[in-house]
Amino acid sequence: MNNYLGLAVIGLALATAACKKSESDANAVPNATAAVSTEPAYSGKDWTETVAKTSEGGFRMGNPDAPVKLVEYASLTCPHCRDFTRTGAETLREKYVKTGKISWEYRNFVLNPLDVAVTMVVRCQGAEPFFPLVEAVYGSQEKWVGQFNSIDEKKLQAIGTLPQVDQFKQLVQLSGLVDFFKSHGVPEDKIYACLSDKSALDQLLKLRSYGADTDKVDGTPNFFLNGDKQAEVYDWSGLEAKLRERVR
Repeated sequence: MNNYLGLAVIGLALATAACKKSESDANAVPNATAAVSTEPAYSGKDWTETVAKTSEGGFRMGNPDAPVKLVEYASLTCPHCRDFTRTGAETLREKYVKTGKISWEYRNFVLNPLDVAVTMVVRCQGAEPFFPLVEAVYGSQEKWVGQFNSIDEKKLQAIGTLPQVDQFKQLVQLSGLVDFFKSHGVPEDKIYACLSDKSALDQLLKLRSYGADTDKVDGTPNFFLNGDKQAEVYDWSGLEAKLRERVR
């Protein structure tokens, strides 16, 4: 595995590294307008309340026996992953996952040291708060990534000389993520405990290796339906078109 955790190469390109689509698309405001459904309200079991960690290391929401299994590989620093969540997460949950038609597994595919740090804190909270916390992180992504990108290059180089755990702590501090997580109910001492968890880091890197080596993930987001990689599908409109082909 490449030592992509080194801080020397981090810079202003952090947020879009390995993300799909063009740079101009990264700054576009997503169209979050959803069509009003004329279908009767679903009154059965709410499968969005069923969330579990999978053997591969992702977090799955929904019916484990759903006929269609969606896997999303994504990065918390990727703007296209953020836009997918903003435009599609609610519809995906309410229309497809809630009814048991589709299960949705989110697998972290980390791209850079800041991504590793924020992801470790999110995953450390467990299955139940995972998806809401991911949405909250995406909701303020521009703010904390922007704060990181304003850090002086010499400061970053100095951080790169620290032990790895101290690097992670500095990254979340300088990006304003400590205050963010505290505002979402994560005590400061737990934030630092999460960042110091070597076993959790190993699991996260193992998940990334599985995505790259086994599933041939070449960027974020990447989507799989029942194990089949969805080529050239990087946003909600593209993915929903594929879902409609499989769900009746």
